[in-house]
Amino acid sequence: MSPYSIHVPAPPPERRGHLPFDSIGDIEVTSRWIERGGRPWIPITGEIHYSRLPRERWSQVLGHARAGGLNSIATYVFWAAHEPEPGRFDWSGNLDLRAFVELAAAHGLDVVVRLGPWAHGEYRNGGFPDWLLDRNLKPRTNDPAYLDLVRALYAETIAQLRGLTHAEGGPIIAAQVDNELYDQPEHLAALRELAEELGLRVPVWTATGWGGAQVPDTLLPVFGAYADGFWEETTTEWPAFAPIHFRYSATRDDVSVGADLREALDGVAAGAAADRADVPFVTCELGGGMHVAYHRRPLVSPEDVAAVALAKLGSGSAWQGYYMYAGGTQRTGPHGTEQESQATWYPNDVPALSYDFHAPIGEHGQIRPHHHALRRQHLWLAADGHRLARMASHVGGGSDEPAELRWAVRSDGHSGYLFATTYQPPKRPLAAQPGVQFSVQFDDVTVTVPTVPVDLPAGRSVVWPLRYPLTPDLELRSATAQLLTRIADAAGDLVVLAATDGIPVEITLGDGTAVPLPTPPGPDCFIDLAGVRLLILDDTSANRLYRLELGPAGHGGLDRFGGERLVLANTAVYAEGGDIVARLETAEAEVSVLIGDAWRTWTLTDSAAGHVLLLADLRLDGGPSPLPTPPTPAPTPPRAPTT
Repeated sequence: MSPYSIHVPAPPPERRGHLPFDSIGDIEVTSRWIERGGRPWIPITGEIHYSRLPRERWSQVLGHARAGGLNSIATYVFWAAHEPEPGRFDWSGNLDLRAFVELAAAHGLDVVVRLGPWAHGEYRNGGFPDWLLDRNLKPRTNDPAYLDLVRALYAETIAQLRGLTHAEGGPIIAAQVDNELYDQPEHLAALRELAEELGLRVPVWTATGWGGAQVPDTLLPVFGAYADGFWEETTTEWPAFAPIHFRYSATRDDVSVGADLREALDGVAAGAAADRADVPFVTCELGGGMHVAYHRRPLVSPEDVAAVALAKLGSGSAWQGYYMYAGGTQRTGPHGTEQESQATWYPNDVPALSYDFHAPIGEHGQIRPHHHALRRQHLWLAADGHRLARMASHVGGGSDEPAELRWAVRSDGHSGYLFATTYQPPKRPLAAQPGVQFSVQFDDVTVTVPTVPVDLPAGRSVVWPLRYPLTPDLELRSATAQLLTRIADAAGDLVVLAATDGIPVEITLGDGTAVPLPTPPGPDCFIDLAGVRLLILDDTSANRLYRLELGPAGHGGLDRFGGERLVLANTAVYAEGGDIVARLETAEAEVSVLIGDAWRTWTLTDSAAGHVLLLADLRLDGGPSPLPTPPTPAPTPPRAPTT
């Protein structure tokens, strides 16, 4: 068959200065990307709720998040947790927002503060205190009585953040106002004005834009994408919205996220927002997993999470934001558990305690496979995100027809990345694609990859570099392996690529020279080229690769290896104070550090590591569990004014 063919011209120039965001510090928002320090930058943000984690576990979770390739975290400020009684604010213990932000900075992470006042987050009343809803006012509007209470909340919150914004040399780069508010653009604009009046200055202001939300021009609309949803009906096999997130598309909106609340509380169906060319494609809720409800308990797999994230990059995302990245535990208050429930007029009954969300980092610190699968993508974005951000997305193929190959190219007109996928969840799998070959037409040359057609196995997502600059004089014309990272050490520049199981690795240089592999892909597959080395890892090793900042002399025998190093570990690790901290889930694990072209390996042992059986063969004394109640709320929603 003929190669799949697409022409990728240079994208139009970005627009600057047209958005009402100040270039605070070195961060600027253009029409196509976020810029930092004068060059495009792709933020990688994971949602972590400080108030749902024990304070003593904050550092461990943030350390794993940084090692997972995040460069920022986002967190909700739940009003009910901080002002349980009118005028009495609590910022102690695991409610210490300031300490959490400072600790994130110590781990090298920027922070996005989701200010509320309404948050949702499966919190009772969406995070509103009960006493607020007992007052004669109209919440989530510009009702002066409501805004007076919000002013007090914002003033207390902003006081906690004083000195920690990006403009002040701190980690806070962005703030979100409210959440999933779709019909009050004047109120959203007023919330930003109020926060700025109280002294909060950040380079980026956001509001959730899904479901056709009316977002004012003073806020950047941000979007989400979930592989499944607990809010769907019990009888739904797979939500109608989910399939689009596994293929490449210019559509940013998802009309399903938050639609259950909108329909239940307001009786209004969600509509789709028009895609805007004046703002970059920003996400804040790529599903890092999925919560469960008593009426519906979807299982989102690690493969689902990684495939959706990669599909959004292929579709043009300029900001990868995950919800959740680390699970936690629902808080308890004067009314008991603070979870969303039908008892508080919401559609869903969710667990009274667990907010695990099947996230990459679990409720109790478990490290799951998607932590590793996503890290591969994040390593790549850290190494070449400044180039990828400039590249526009061109969809070559991929409708809702499952037999059609799904593929796209992101390109700046001269170079790019080719995305292709045969992955969709097992409930609706895609078939393998035989004899696959692509012809990508740049303005000055056509690149055919691979040079000989290959079979693309089922259940794979690939990203292949096109015309990647290895040195000023040497180009990687194409490769059927994914770029992982690029690092410089005493031996020179090293470019690391990852093979995909079932797909032969083909490396072609700019002059058409095919580069043979000296060994099968793996930790020892080094290739010496003029001015640069390549390392081609196998799929398993790629999932074990970290890039960590190791410390100066006196740190655990690593004194000779200070600075950024590539680390291979068959257990979860992170860096803290220059040391490697390992989470052992088995009695023995190996950690290797790359020095030149050789790996130095340590074997870690702990006979106590592993799983401990706590309880087994539990039986219910009270008979069978009650049937779940369908997601239909009580007739008096909390958004209505009360007297």
